[in-house]
Amino acid sequence: MVAGASHLAHITTAALTPDQLLPYVRAVSGLESRLCGGCALHHGGGQAVLVAYPAGKPDDGSAVDAAVTEALALPGLERLTVIAARRPSAAPAHAESTKDAYWSLPLPLAVPAGRAGQKIRNLLRRAARETVIEQSGGAGDWTAEHAALAEAFIVRKGAEVDEGSSYIFRKLGDYLAAAPDARLFSARDAAGRLLACAIGDYSSFSTAFYMFAFRSPDAPPGTADALLAALAAEGAARGHSLLNLGLGMGAGVSFFKKKWGATPFLPCVETSWSPQPEKKHGWLGRLFGH
Repeated sequence: MVAGASHLAHITTAALTPDQLLPYVRAVSGLESRLCGGCALHHGGGQAVLVAYPAGKPDDGSAVDAAVTEALALPGLERLTVIAARRPSAAPAHAESTKDAYWSLPLPLAVPAGRAGQKIRNLLRRAARETVIEQSGGAGDWTAEHAALAEAFIVRKGAEVDEGSSYIFRKLGDYLAAAPDARLFSARDAAGRLLACAIGDYSSFSTAFYMFAFRSPDAPPGTADALLAALAAEGAARGHSLLNLGLGMGAGVSFFKKKWGATPFLPCVETSWSPQPEKKHGWLGRLFGH
C-alpha cells in the first residue's frame, strides 16, 4: 500500500469537488495522486494539479498557501495548476486565472414552488410517460450506445468542447469500471433506444455528484429533469445531504441548474503558472475544469 494511502482515501470520502474523487481522476487521467498539505495533488510528466480545498475548511487561505508552498518544492515541477476557493498568494502576477463556482442542491431534492415548479412537474410527468430510466454501474455498463451519445455531443458542440473535456468524455467507460460508487442512469424509449444518460458519483460520504449528462436532440422534453431526479433520489437514499451539480459554465447549463433552484456554494478559482517560465503550457490542467 502507498504510504499515506488511508489518508489519501479520506480525500474521496470527504470530497466536495469532482477533482477530489480519486477513482475518477485516476481513470480519466492516469495521473498519480498524493497528499500535499492535506490536499490532493495529481501529478505526472512534470505537471501537477493541486486541488486545494482543505477538509473542514475549504476556503482557508493560509492552509491553501501552505499546500501550494509544499507543491512548489516538488522536484522536476514544470507547471502547477491550483484549484481552490481563492487565488493562492504564491501565484505570480502573470499567472493565468479563471473564476467560476460549483452549484448545488440540497437532498432530498424538492421541486421548486410556484410556476417554475409546476413546469418541472409537467416535464417530469411527460418524461415518465415516454421514457424508462434504468440504473447500472461497473465495467461494461457504458456501452457503444452511450459512447455514441457522448461522441455526438462532442461533434454537435464543436469548438465549445475543449480538448480536455473531449478526452474525459471518451474515458467514461474506464471511469465507471474503476469507481464502484459511480452509477449510470440511462433513459430509453418504449423500443429500448437510448435517449439520454447521466452519471452520478456517491463516493463521498455527504456529497453526491452529478458528473456528466448527454441527451439526444430528439429526447422528449423533461428527460434531463427525470435523470436529475433519479440521480438525486439515489443520493438521498444513500444518506447524502448535498448534490454537487458542477460548475456554472455556459448559459444553458446555468439555466438548467437555476430552474431547479440550485445556487453557488463553493468558489472555484483555477490558477496556473510555471516555476520555470521557459516551459510551455501543458494541457493537463484543463482536464479538471467541471
